[in-house]
Amino acid sequence: MKQAFIKLHLSILIAGFTGIFGKLISLNEGVLVWYRVLITSVVFYFILLVTKNLPAIPKREIIKIGGVGLLLALHWIFFYGSIKASNVSIGVVCFSAVGFFTAVLEPLLNRHKVSYKELFFSLIAVCGILLIFQFDVQYRMGIVFGIISSAFCALFTILNKRVGANHNSSSMLLYEMLGGFVFMSCILPFYLYFIPVESLTPSIPDWIYLFLLSTVCTIGLCLLQIQALKYISAFTVNLSYNLEPIYSIILAIVIFGEAKELAPVFFIGLGIIILSILLQMISVSRSRTTKEIK
Repeated sequence: MKQAFIKLHLSILIAGFTGIFGKLISLNEGVLVWYRVLITSVVFYFILLVTKNLPAIPKREIIKIGGVGLLLALHWIFFYGSIKASNVSIGVVCFSAVGFFTAVLEPLLNRHKVSYKELFFSLIAVCGILLIFQFDVQYRMGIVFGIISSAFCALFTILNKRVGANHNSSSMLLYEMLGGFVFMSCILPFYLYFIPVESLTPSIPDWIYLFLLSTVCTIGLCLLQIQALKYISAFTVNLSYNLEPIYSIILAIVIFGEAKELAPVFFIGLGIIILSILLQMISVSRSRTTKEIK
């Protein structure tokens, strides 16, 4: 369990850079995600081929895993759409709504009782986002995209845990990326019809950022997260990922100087979100202490 939590928080630290790369890459969100799943699929396939760990699983299971990858691709589209429509700080702070969607969707999909404690902590984070939405009107479109992104992320994490119960992390990552690539390849022509772009070819800096995003922030991150999910609940993983905005916001302020773009109400909302994280950590800590005493 200790190793699982170490892997979880290492993946959160890496995840803090995904929003930064989303801002640095000049491509629009749809094309960006298509390149991300393409590069990740190719690189990881050759890694498994060279190491002779290429997974062989039934086609039915491949389709299930690929379907989960579709949800991941949708999450990324709206996540980067949120950043492009606003900035990194707004895009990542909306990620805090993942806990709320998980607290609602996980009991429905896994058919167990709703945890009102989890729901309460999640609603505190949602209040922080709504506060920013209400007063920071210039970023409302980015906030809407961010909330949709968090809903897809919650659904992905829940189903990823269920589908991945009988498969190793390598199988999950490879076929999720392939599923995301097939899905993106099918919808990209329609996407570009409604949202045309000047160029589909990344610049040299874009290629560098895409490679880092696809290897370190996708292969490395997903393997760590999938391994952690085998021992930690989806809600705890998603709520722990509320720490990601803190890392990303600090990086965005240092790299892009985003502090100048953010109104005071943003930091008030962020404080409320951090409060929800602290309350959850205290609750988990007390629960463990009670179990140890018993």
